[in-house]
Amino acid sequence: MNITLRQMTLFEATARLAKLSLAAEEQAISQSAASQAIKEMENQLEYRLFQRHGRTLTLSPEGEALLPRIRQILELSRGITHRDRHAVAGHMTLAASVTIASYLAPTLIGRMQSTYPETRVKLSIENSESVLDSVAKGRALLGMIEGPATHPELTITPWQTDQLVIFCPATHPLAQKPKVTFNALLRERWIVRETGSGTRSILDAELQRLGVNIDIAQALNRQEAIKQCVLAGLGIGCLSHLSIARELASGELVALNTPLNLSRRFSWVAAPERTNHPLHQAFIALCQQTDALARS
Repeated sequence: MNITLRQMTLFEATARLAKLSLAAEEQAISQSAASQAIKEMENQLEYRLFQRHGRTLTLSPEGEALLPRIRQILELSRGITHRDRHAVAGHMTLAASVTIASYLAPTLIGRMQSTYPETRVKLSIENSESVLDSVAKGRALLGMIEGPATHPELTITPWQTDQLVIFCPATHPLAQKPKVTFNALLRERWIVRETGSGTRSILDAELQRLGVNIDIAQALNRQEAIKQCVLAGLGIGCLSHLSIARELASGELVALNTPLNLSRRFSWVAAPERTNHPLHQAFIALCQQTDALARS
């Protein structure tokens, strides 16, 4: 068997991008040459690597099992072909869920690129489920999510604590209450994040624990849209304190004192075979340094 690094690189790119044409473009070869390389690899392995669904390719079960090992080999080859395998340089994609991407990631990316001028970090804003998928499929080197999660192929490491807030406009009757009861909350209409987001998963888990249901008027994937709907009187909202800090400070919005426990942990997400990547380690180190400075 003589599988080449070129074939493995093309296989990894096709798995990550889900289209042979995009993988061929990334590797600067023709689509026919890419197709031939994948076929030759499949012939040598004696099993199919992909299943075709229209114009999209998905990994076969055998391809799913092979992909982590191929990525390990490619990481090792990178150390051989680069003179300084520990150098922090190159491009990385950071997939982050909305709150982190909006309020924490820009500062971290700025520090990364100023500390290591030869790096470039691309930010991909996704909900938590999509972040897990992006890291698992190699579209992102590192993920940052907002809610509890598990994944059979990924390492998920708790990072820092965040607090969700139930809020309403300053003109709302509940804004004057020193404490809001369950019954009062159940009488309200709610503007919340979409299913699959970290914020929504925390809210749903707490409501399930308490055995109650709420009246969801809108489920939206944009924090600004949720804030504007609440300000327009369409319902009460639930978002991270980070995302409504300015409106709370200005008095436009009021945080309600409720019986709900809505504390959560932000987490890092990585594929185990890529945690030794210099860019991954450098970014995590900067996050930890930032946390230490914030606590001092």
